[in-house]
Amino acid sequence: MNNINKWNVKWLILVMTLLLGVIALLALCIGRYWISPQDVIRVFLIKGKMLDQSLSGMEESVIFTLRLPRILAAILIGSSLALSGAVYQGIFRNPLVSPDMLGVSAGACVGAAAGILLGVGSQLVQLTAFLGGLVAVWLAMFIPKLVRNNTMIILVLSGVIVGGLMTAILGMIKYMADAETELAEITYWQMGSIAKVSMTDLVRIFPVILFATVLLLALSWQINILSLGVVEAKTLGINVTRVRTLAILGATLLTASSVSICGTVGWVGLVIPHLGRMIIGDDNRRLLPVACLLGAIFMIVVDTLARVLTSAELPLSILTGLIGAPFYVLLLLKQRTRLV
Repeated sequence: MNNINKWNVKWLILVMTLLLGVIALLALCIGRYWISPQDVIRVFLIKGKMLDQSLSGMEESVIFTLRLPRILAAILIGSSLALSGAVYQGIFRNPLVSPDMLGVSAGACVGAAAGILLGVGSQLVQLTAFLGGLVAVWLAMFIPKLVRNNTMIILVLSGVIVGGLMTAILGMIKYMADAETELAEITYWQMGSIAKVSMTDLVRIFPVILFATVLLLALSWQINILSLGVVEAKTLGINVTRVRTLAILGATLLTASSVSICGTVGWVGLVIPHLGRMIIGDDNRRLLPVACLLGAIFMIVVDTLARVLTSAELPLSILTGLIGAPFYVLLLLKQRTRLV
């Protein structure tokens, strides 16, 4: 698998893109109100003024107000978390690293909880969550400078420190929150959901996700060199500090943007990069785009299951944990990975 040539990679990405489109179309059809694929296509043609027919109000509302925004959100969130996970695992040379290693998810939870406690409204809660994630990672990167030790192990320990601090602050906020209203909303937000995502939310975060994605894809060959080790990277002329900082910045922006609109969703950034490596190998120039597509497909499937399995919609983290944990064990057995 690791010797897939350039043209095969292009065909693989094309096939995965088509698969993503088919799954997205099916997700538009599936739900308590079933709409056939032909009707979905017809609605889009009518909406685009390419077909002169009347449009059912129910179909238009279900597709464009309820299902399309969350499918697009699932694509953005899944690809962002998978891409950031692959980047973190590459620069830290550790298969157990996930996008929230430097405390971004914990910081976003604190920001969201603070916004809910202050009653600032859903849009500002997303902003406070985004800022909370950025502040947490800034603290994690500031501690090595404070102790004048920029080694990887100190950076990882800084992430553990900041994550613990944010967890303590979150616990204090939950203790202060009203048990019947604010606490329930904070808890539900932590479990992850894109049920309330609107097109406005997506338009707001899309430029950030696009910028971070382009940045990380452009750095993919340098991340390859970083994965060889610091000494080897410096020998080959790579500015290790600059590349690592830019990669962490891009991955943080992706994770913070995703968490700000959907809450905490686990396992995606940990499992999907491993699946990508099984398919395409360790070369980040190939792995990063494949991980994006795999993450998007996975998140659409999970979100569709979340809204159709039971009468009450399941939080995303429950399903990603139930699917991700056993799947990760299977991946480890398949690869016979040795963790040290």
